[in-house]
Amino acid sequence: MKKNFNTIVSAEELVQHLDEAGWVIIDSRFRLADPNQGRIDYETAHIPGAVYTHLDDDLSGAIVRGVTGRHPLPQVENITRFFSRLGIDSSVQVVAYDDMGGALAAGRIWWLLRWLGHQAVAVLDGGWQQWMNKGFSVRNGNETRQEREFIPHPRNDLIVTADQVDAIRKNPHYRLLDVRSEDRFRGENEIIDPIPGHIPGAVSAAYADNLNPDGTFRDAKSLHERYLKLLGEVTTDKVVCYCGSGVTATHNIIAMMIAGLGEARLYASSYSEWIADPKRPIEK
Repeated sequence: MKKNFNTIVSAEELVQHLDEAGWVIIDSRFRLADPNQGRIDYETAHIPGAVYTHLDDDLSGAIVRGVTGRHPLPQVENITRFFSRLGIDSSVQVVAYDDMGGALAAGRIWWLLRWLGHQAVAVLDGGWQQWMNKGFSVRNGNETRQEREFIPHPRNDLIVTADQVDAIRKNPHYRLLDVRSEDRFRGENEIIDPIPGHIPGAVSAAYADNLNPDGTFRDAKSLHERYLKLLGEVTTDKVVCYCGSGVTATHNIIAMMIAGLGEARLYASSYSEWIADPKRPIEK
């Protein structure tokens, strides 16, 4: 029976499937400060067979200033066409990787596919660095895959809106997790968003604490203990994660699934949308 990976996959496991038509590998390296660098890095060296995706161009929708966050969700029809071009259909195992421990575009790909009903998707544990540290082969240039038909089955119950967040943050039966670094949560060292601080009622749960020093995820037991302390009696169906633009927040959703706690929800537009409306409160 075929084994599906739906949270993370190790480099040792992935290397055994490089030549299989039923596996799609996606390189999603990206730099917020230099959006072209990830594509350059991919063309210089990538995991054999991997295709490239760009966070801004491929995995996000159009920004409406003063309304949306920095990385709004793409339209379903647009991302459906894109996933089809990558050769993804219901039979395919997808593996996404970046060089941020899965905390940038790899987590975004993982979440987008799950949102659209595709369960067989995993993040490469430890990402590009782990692949290189293991000494596995690489390839340069650009690669493409034969197109397949991706059929979306949106799960909009996984998405939380700003109005819902405004209610949830005041409800003790819910937990709103801010996955940014603790200093950004406190409103210190904010270099991305114009208004520092966090959504009132949120709890700091920095994504970096999901990782070991080598960039791999901590083991299930350790993550389970971490999130039990953060959540208390709150179950994951009442947990909402956010970050600056809804990308890194997916990391904590993955971590809770590794921990066996179930699937939390995402405030997809996150803090950069929240602060677009001056009537919404901010706390430091």
